Amino acid sequence: MTTEPVPEAAATTVDPSGDELRVEHITKRFGAVTALQDVNLHLGQGEVLGLLGDNGAGKSTLIKIMCGFQPPTSGRIILEGQEITLKSVDQARSLGIDTVYQDLALINELTVYHNMFLNRERTRWTLLSNRSMRRTAQEQLDRIGVDIPSVDSEVAKLSGGQRQAIAVARAVTSNAKVLLLDEPLAAMGAKEGAMILELVKDLKSQGQVSIIMIMHNYGQALEVCDRINLLQHGEITFDKLAKDTSVQELNDIVIEEYRRALLERQRSA
Repeated sequence: MTTEPVPEAAATTVDPSGDELRVEHITKRFGAVTALQDVNLHLGQGEVLGLLGDNGAGKSTLIKIMCGFQPPTSGRIILEGQEITLKSVDQARSLGIDTVYQDLALINELTVYHNMFLNRERTRWTLLSNRSMRRTAQEQLDRIGVDIPSVDSEVAKLSGGQRQAIAVARAVTSNAKVLLLDEPLAAMGAKEGAMILELVKDLKSQGQVSIIMIMHNYGQALEVCDRINLLQHGEITFDKLAKDTSVQELNDIVIEEYRRALLERQRSA
């Protein structure tokens, strides 16, 4: 697999607004179905943005566009003030945009450190540089506060929260500027979910990566995120600092939308 080179402008241009990433007027259509409609979203440098919304609201489609998996029908993506056209996930990664999906893309039979260097293994002549990868993996995990028994452990022997942490750490240590987390707390218990929230808080305090988190739990989103966006029916309907909103306000918005949709169905019946 080849990695496309980073355009010079993307590496040197700094956005004077302080935004690491912006998407402007993004629309995505699948035939007659409009999944996203005129979406505008911005992510500040070192910011954690919570992207909330019901199933089918368009969250995953938006993430896929921002990570280069799908092209938008219209609109543009701006990274550090430079407009970019993403043609692949590998290109997005080369520019510093990485994604951690629910399936994590880890290989259970491999060790932690081999997973950390998956598809970017270090070699010396024709042999893997296991000692170098092991040492670097441990240093990077220590740096961002991920606690696991050993980097020599097989991923299959780790808990769900530990596996999620490894996937996040792999993206962070690959020099990601923007990290997209697709429901990182899905199917996790309270203890494992708390581990991931603490990891995100630590990353935020270091200020080296900007994060967008798709989430369903409003309380957890308000706990860890700096700002909240609500995506409904393919449109951003809410954008507010987390400290200026509440679970009650978010619930009220969603309930009001349910009532409106119900009335529309009743009228058309």
